[in-house]
Amino acid sequence: MTAPRVTPVGAGGRGRLRVSLPDGRDIAWYDPERGRISLLSDAYEDEALAALAPYITGEVTVGPPPVPTASDLARLTLHPDDDLAPNRPGEVLRGALDAVAGRRFAGLGRPDPRLAELAAQQHVGDALDALDALDGAGWRVLHCVPLPGAALIDHLAIGPAGVFAVRTLAGRGRRVRVAGQAVAVGRAEPRPHLRGLRRDADRAAHALATAVRPVLAVAGPARLDVPPRPDGVRVLRDGEIPSLARLGALLKPADVDALYTRARNRRTWLG
Repeated sequence: MTAPRVTPVGAGGRGRLRVSLPDGRDIAWYDPERGRISLLSDAYEDEALAALAPYITGEVTVGPPPVPTASDLARLTLHPDDDLAPNRPGEVLRGALDAVAGRRFAGLGRPDPRLAELAAQQHVGDALDALDALDGAGWRVLHCVPLPGAALIDHLAIGPAGVFAVRTLAGRGRRVRVAGQAVAVGRAEPRPHLRGLRRDADRAAHALATAVRPVLAVAGPARLDVPPRPDGVRVLRDGEIPSLARLGALLKPADVDALYTRARNRRTWLG
C-alpha cells in the first residue's frame, strides 16, 4: 500500500506529528516532547513506526493513547475564546500596532515607542517559554493574562519553583535604576512599577488561590542598579530568566498542571 503520510501539527510545526493513511484515517500520533507514539490501530503499527523513523529522537514509548487526565478534559471543554494559552508575548501590543501599521508615531516622524516595548516582551517571553526545555521540569507559561479594568499580567510562569507574575520593562540600552517603589529608565521620570507589579501578583494570587511572586524582567539595560532587597520583588535582567528554574521546588507536577489549567481560562481572571 502507499506509505502513510506524516503531518506536523502545532505552532510552526513544532508540535506533535500525525500519521495518516492515504484515505485520511489517522493511525498514530508522535509527541516528541513526551517521547511517546500513540497507536490508534495495532494493525498499522509497523507502517506507522516506519513512517515516523526519520523523525524520532531518543527513546520513545509505543502504545495506545494515554487515558486523558483531568487537565486534558478541562482543556478540551474550554471554549477557544476563553483559552489564553495561544496568546503570544505582547499579544495586546501586537494588535494595537497592527491597527496603526505603516503610520508614524503621533505624526511626528518618530517610531512608535511601543515597538521597543513589544520587542522586550517578545524577548522575555521567549526566555520564559524556554524554561521547560532548559530543565525539563514541567514549566508552563501564559502571556498577556487579562485582569479587570484593562490591566494585564505580561507573563505568568508556573513551574516547580512556584508561580511568578512577570512584568517586562524595556531597558532600551540605558541605565535602569530601582529605588523604593519606583523604577527609572535613563533620564525618564521614575514610575511606580514595583507597586503595580506587587498589586498584579496579589490579584493573581487571589484568582488562583495560591502564592504568586512578582518578578520585574528588564530587557536590554546598559546598567541595572537594584538595592539589596527591592521591596519584595525579584528584579532580573532578561539574561537571568533561567535562574528561576534553579529555585527550590515548591510545586509537584500535578499542582503545576492544575494551576495552569485554571490560569489559562479567561473566566478565572474576569469572571
